[in-house]
Amino acid sequence: MTLNRRSFLGTGLAVGAALSAPRVIGQARPRVVIVGGGAGGATAARYIAKDSAGAIDVTLIEPTRTYYTCFFSNLYIGGFRDFASIGHSYGTLASGYGVNVVHDWVVGVDRDARTVTTAGGHSMSYDKLIVSPGIDFVDGAVPGWDISAQNKMPHSWKAGSQTQLLKAQIEAMPEGGRFCMVAPPNPYRCPPGPYERISMVAHVLKASNPTAKILIVDPKESFSKQALFEEGWQKHYPGMVERIGPDFGGANVSVNPDTMEVDIDGSVEKVDVCNVIPAQKAGHIAEAMGLTDDSGFCPIVPATMQSRVDENVYVLGDATIAGDMPKSGFSANSHAKVAAMQVRAALTGSRAFPAKYSNTCWSLIDTDDGVKVGASYAPTDEKIAKVDGFVSQTGEDAALRKATYEESLGWYAGITTDMFG
Repeated sequence: MTLNRRSFLGTGLAVGAALSAPRVIGQARPRVVIVGGGAGGATAARYIAKDSAGAIDVTLIEPTRTYYTCFFSNLYIGGFRDFASIGHSYGTLASGYGVNVVHDWVVGVDRDARTVTTAGGHSMSYDKLIVSPGIDFVDGAVPGWDISAQNKMPHSWKAGSQTQLLKAQIEAMPEGGRFCMVAPPNPYRCPPGPYERISMVAHVLKASNPTAKILIVDPKESFSKQALFEEGWQKHYPGMVERIGPDFGGANVSVNPDTMEVDIDGSVEKVDVCNVIPAQKAGHIAEAMGLTDDSGFCPIVPATMQSRVDENVYVLGDATIAGDMPKSGFSANSHAKVAAMQVRAALTGSRAFPAKYSNTCWSLIDTDDGVKVGASYAPTDEKIAKVDGFVSQTGEDAALRKATYEESLGWYAGITTDMFG
């Protein structure tokens, strides 16, 4: 079968997929199939099932049985949370809300026939399809690195075993060793995420390896909450963190995972741990379905989260071109609520209210030193546009920073309940 913009049959998404004579699952109620069970997909599944009160048949397809959140994974690296605390199961979505949770890989979508094929050999029909595939990495974004090198130079930008691996590598660094991060270019998942990670690495090293050094190689002129992070690094980790921006070679970087070397504009640096975060694009399935444009991400209708190329497909979260909204778990959760309302209205005739979106990104710099940035958004014809916003300020007192961190803990508990029930 030839890949095109209307249908595809995946050959690289699952090994040994049994695709002969797939079983077609019949439908009576309107059917919604959701691909991807993260902050976008899980939230959409729960809201459609809950608010339709059983009038819509909801199927969520997600290969992993436990979903580990990228948000707050840095706090695990820093020792502020245990690994189990960022892992979430799908049991309540199934038992409490009646969502048909299928743990499988999607290997084919036919948008003309409106069917989704899984590696397990099932073909599921849909009236509306929601795609929330997260991110994949741009091939060749960091010369010398590809996905086969992720165990030597982990990305840890998809939470799970990669997060555990990076933490273990940091803890095993030799005394006075060197940690290097190759930061990603815009746009990427979680704008302040790399710099919160630097803070958490520094927090660990300050306690266990205080003569160690941290090097950030960054292709960007500036980054989210830069003044706040740089103030925090100077206050809590003086002399430990060095950042090389594009003016000094940060945009011309290659790596050698076998020798643990980083070439910065011709200057070769030996490091002990290297966290490579490559340039990103929408998850592969979105590209294979023909939902992406030349940017590698998916254009959407700002008021509904529908794909610009197929009105029966909705795209959520990091995979989207969401205008002024950043790529974050909070954003994906916000997208999902709008899409769920629109899908329910289309299939049951219920009322759809005007879309409103919001986002906040919290970051922890050191113990009880939390900062945040956020905004509210509204759709225009062209994009999801920022309406107003806020950001923590440099020089804030310790009580406010502690309150900001505690606020983030409450948000995490709330959003994961909102996602998984």
